[in-house]
Amino acid sequence: MPLSRRGFLRGLGAGGAGLALSPALSARELQAFPALSTLAPLARSTGPIQLDRNENPNGPGRHVLEAIQAAFGDASRYPDDPEEELRKAIAASHGLTPDWVLMGCGSTEILRVAVMAFCRGDRPLVTAAPTFEEPVRMAGTFKVPVAEVMVGRDMGLDLEAMARAAAQPPAGLVFCCNPNNPTATVHGLAAIRDFLARTHAASPETTVLVDEAYHDFVEMPSYATAIPLVKEDPRLVVSRTFSKVYGLAGFRVGYAVARPETIATMRPWRVGNGINLGAAAGAVAAMGAPAHIKAELAKSRESKAFTRKFFEGLGYRVEPSETNFVMVNIRRDSKEFKDACLARGVMVGRQFPQFKQHTRISIGSMEEMERATNIFRGVLAAS
Repeated sequence: MPLSRRGFLRGLGAGGAGLALSPALSARELQAFPALSTLAPLARSTGPIQLDRNENPNGPGRHVLEAIQAAFGDASRYPDDPEEELRKAIAASHGLTPDWVLMGCGSTEILRVAVMAFCRGDRPLVTAAPTFEEPVRMAGTFKVPVAEVMVGRDMGLDLEAMARAAAQPPAGLVFCCNPNNPTATVHGLAAIRDFLARTHAASPETTVLVDEAYHDFVEMPSYATAIPLVKEDPRLVVSRTFSKVYGLAGFRVGYAVARPETIATMRPWRVGNGINLGAAAGAVAAMGAPAHIKAELAKSRESKAFTRKFFEGLGYRVEPSETNFVMVNIRRDSKEFKDACLARGVMVGRQFPQFKQHTRISIGSMEEMERATNIFRGVLAAS
């Protein structure tokens, strides 16, 4: 029986409707995947070039879309079993059992859960400035005090100062985004080990959450994931997401890895059935295709090198980046630059108060970056 566009969207539900609107379903993908070809008019083939949210512009790949479609027959069932299969797959990929993994509706939910589970009015949140803001937003909702530690002169997290801040007063949670969004900097594993030791010595009851959303993009030799460290550290949580290199931002799949007793503390705060059917199927398929991920990383590196060369060729400093975005010192108000770019058809990142002359630019496809840099050239010349 043919699958109509309306039936497709009804099967996905509200949580998956973003598939029809995602850049992942480009015209070329839809042509290559006949079962989805009826969605071609809904594919986002026009409009601004989106370089503002650090997504994978190429989407998840045909094998993932096929897995999502194959799950449609169970659309009338709650996604308990598919979510559990995904949790098992994630745990196995890290050499762990499922009780070490907590699923989330994107890593955003994981960060929210951590604040709710570990912070109180007398147990503040310690974070960097600037960094990903979701923990601070959640702390504000629950009236949790926040201590923000300015990044260093090299734009890296000031881990020593963050460890000290954890003791004044004893923090409930320290949020460590590594690599850091928006500065694109990263710390090696030795630095993270030392940071954890300092934090626990200063405040033994403080939990540290290391956010590794951009883990796959890091090339620095001294870097490694902190996930193995959770085995000996009940006060460590590591978060990951499928929203970046895996190209599933519209499906909202994230997870935390921690000791089972730590996971048990966090679990009551998450939304049950938070991973929808299509998201679970797609994430499992995405994990099973490492060659595809390797190819996506190569595309991202190529586009990033092109973007860096463009700005440096015009005399602008591009900060070191271990992510799929760059911070560029454009030597002018970045909000005005953002607005001017949007007026010409390119979306770039928001202004960060600590770096008002820097703009964060996500790395798109090579075709997108070629078009975008032509627009950047005109905006910079006009301002």
